[in-house]
Amino acid sequence: MREPAGEGRLMVHPVDTGASEFRMLRSLSASIGADPLLVQGAGGNTSIKQAGVLWIKASGTWLKNARDDEIMVPVALAPLLDAVAHRSPAAETAGQFTLVDLNPRQLRPSIETTVHALLPQKIVVHVHCVETISIAVQANAEALLEERLRGLDWALVPYRRPGLPLAQAISERLKPATNVLVLGNHGLVVAADTVAEAALLLQRVTGLLARPPRPSPSPDLDALLRLAAGSDYRLPASAAAHAVATDLASCRIAASGSLYPDHVIFLGVGSVIAGPGENAAAVVARTGSAPTSILFPGKGVLMRRDANAGAEAMARCLSDVVARVDGAARVNYLSPKENAELLNWDAEKYRQQLNREGATLQ
Repeated sequence: MREPAGEGRLMVHPVDTGASEFRMLRSLSASIGADPLLVQGAGGNTSIKQAGVLWIKASGTWLKNARDDEIMVPVALAPLLDAVAHRSPAAETAGQFTLVDLNPRQLRPSIETTVHALLPQKIVVHVHCVETISIAVQANAEALLEERLRGLDWALVPYRRPGLPLAQAISERLKPATNVLVLGNHGLVVAADTVAEAALLLQRVTGLLARPPRPSPSPDLDALLRLAAGSDYRLPASAAAHAVATDLASCRIAASGSLYPDHVIFLGVGSVIAGPGENAAAVVARTGSAPTSILFPGKGVLMRRDANAGAEAMARCLSDVVARVDGAARVNYLSPKENAELLNWDAEKYRQQLNREGATLQ
C-alpha cells in the first residue's frame, strides 16, 4: 500500500480480535482513505463481521475519517443474506437490517453492503484503486490479470450496477477460496480473516497491478485562466487533475465515455471536451448545461466554481486512471443504460445529496 503524503505508513500487527480488531480496521480504513490512488472522496468501503453483525462504512462518508468519526453502521448479517438469497428488494439498500440501537446517527449502510455480506471472510476491503480500474476497463482485462495475479485466488466480475446486481454477479463467480475480486469498470475487493492479512493482501495485489502513469505535459495555467474569464469556472484543487487534458492520449480515452460509476455520480456522464477556440462560456452555451468539469486538450482542466470535494477527488481520479491505460487499448465504457441506472438509482441520489450538502464529506 502506498504511503500517502504527510501520513506515516500504517503498521498492522496480528494481535487479539474483538474491540482491538475493530480499532485496527478503523485505522486501516483511514490509511486507505488518505491515499487518492486507492480511494477518492466518499468512494470505497470496509467491513468487519462480529457476532452476527456486519459493521460497514456508511453511505456517503469518507474512509479517511474512520479514526475520528463514527462512520461504521451495524447490519444484521443473517437476515440480509437471506434477503440476498431470495433476491428481495430489501437487500438493495440493506437499510431495514440496520441495528437501530447501535446506529444513533441513523446512517445508511454502504450501497455495496450486500457484496461485503456475501464474502465469508471476516474482513472485507473494497477500494477504487486506480491501478485496478485502469486494467478493469480494458477489453482484455482477464488476460492482463492472469499474467499479473498468477498464484492468487482471484476472480474477475463483469460490470454490474453496484448493489444487488453486483452482489448477484459476484455470487456466480465466488469459490470457497476466492479472496480477491476485480470488479469490471469499478475496482478491487480483498478479503481476509484478520485486518493484518487484509492489509497485506491489499498491498500485494495493488503492487502486482501497479504500472507507472504515462508522462503528461504541464498545464498552461495562464491560458486556462483566460479561458475561465467571465465564467463560473476555476482551476481544479489538484494540479494532478490537469493530466487528463494535457496528455492527448488520456484525453482521447476520457472523451469516449464514462469509465466507472463514481465518475458518473460526481462528474456526470462522460467528459466534456472543449473545441478549438472555445472558452468555458462557449462550452456552456454549446452544451446547454454547466458541466462540473471541462477538458481543454493540451491545456488542462477547469472545474465549475461550486464543484465540491467529491467532484474534485473524481477529477484527479480520472487523470490517474487514464494515464495508466495504454493509448492503443480497447476500452469498455459504461453504456447509456448503465449511466442512466446510476443517475436514477435512489441509493445514489442519497449519496449525491450528501455530496452536494457536504455532509460527512470532510
